[in-house]
Amino acid sequence: MSRLDYPEAVVGLISELKRLPGVGPRSAERIAVWMIQHQKSNSEELSKSLDVSREMVSLCKKCGFFSTQGHCDLCEDTSRDAASLCVVEHPTDVLPLERSGAFKGYYHCLGGKLSPLDNTSPDDLNISELQRRITTNKEGDLEVILALSSDVEGEATANYLVEILEQYECTVTRIAQGLPAGGGLDHADELTLMRALQGRR
Repeated sequence: MSRLDYPEAVVGLISELKRLPGVGPRSAERIAVWMIQHQKSNSEELSKSLDVSREMVSLCKKCGFFSTQGHCDLCEDTSRDAASLCVVEHPTDVLPLERSGAFKGYYHCLGGKLSPLDNTSPDDLNISELQRRITTNKEGDLEVILALSSDVEGEATANYLVEILEQYECTVTRIAQGLPAGGGLDHADELTLMRALQGRR
């Protein structure tokens, strides 16, 4: 006796939803069934929004953040501190930093981090544009802040960038790492505690 399954069209929808980050097989199935069963699922509007986003949104040619034109609003903002350049891995990393209100300079998105397992090499990252931005800087003392993740790949990327940026007239710093706000010592691992002590002020 053959195993009962959803119609082929539903199976196809579930397969596509599973490809989304953070959506597992069960979640994909629930979303697909809900979209089919409920009239208020707005599947047409969702499809339209996806098409419009794909057509209109691209990456800023200068910093790599999301844009609907050549350059993003952040790069066009002349009131920002041109002597500070914060380097992040992905465009989505810009938003938490910007929402914190702590950084008033410009950003540069690498488009990832060095990862031999994922075949991500320096050539795959937006490093050449970073170098161009530093060489064309006319603000004098430029501080390049590396706001990269603290995993192995993030550390390797940071070390690689430090070596490259040594040849330019700029100061290279890294964001501090340590205990999160509201976190206690009893839940921190040894590496986090070590970095918290090293980065004390």
